[in-house]
Amino acid sequence: PFEGVAWTPRPPQGPPQGCFACIAKPPALRQASPVLSPSSAVYLMESKSCKGDSLRPAVPCKHSVEKKTMTNPTTVIEIYPDTTEVNDYYLWSIFNFVYLNFCCLGFIALAYSLKVRDKKLLNDLNGAVEDAKTARLFNITSSALATFCIILIFIFLRYPLTDY
Repeated sequence: PFEGVAWTPRPPQGPPQGCFACIAKPPALRQASPVLSPSSAVYLMESKSCKGDSLRPAVPCKHSVEKKTMTNPTTVIEIYPDTTEVNDYYLWSIFNFVYLNFCCLGFIALAYSLKVRDKKLLNDLNGAVEDAKTARLFNITSSALATFCIILIFIFLRYPLTDY
């Protein structure tokens, strides 16, 4: 079955070229050229001056050609909004509830701050932002009105109304 085949294996020269699928397979045996005698074919194959075999021309790896023609697959990554950036004003609400609870505005601010935390856990970013704005508004109002009342009390204690 191997009549006319003139192929003698030689040790590999340096690292093998090509992909794993091409390197793992032994090279295909080709029939020697009818013009060359088997002894001259062996001489051409064993020649150190040429990089490739004279009977087997260097063919690029078919897998690398396939890789060049393939398009890169698209990867879709779903990015959920970062809910840690939404401020819930929780500590400010607690302070207003305990110390500056003017007309129960500190309590309302605390309730909205807790709603913000709940909506952050449910990944409801829009609802959390709206409730955070409301909590901030109630905290500002409660702090401003309570501070204004404290300043008025100090003024009236320093200068009682009987002096006017």
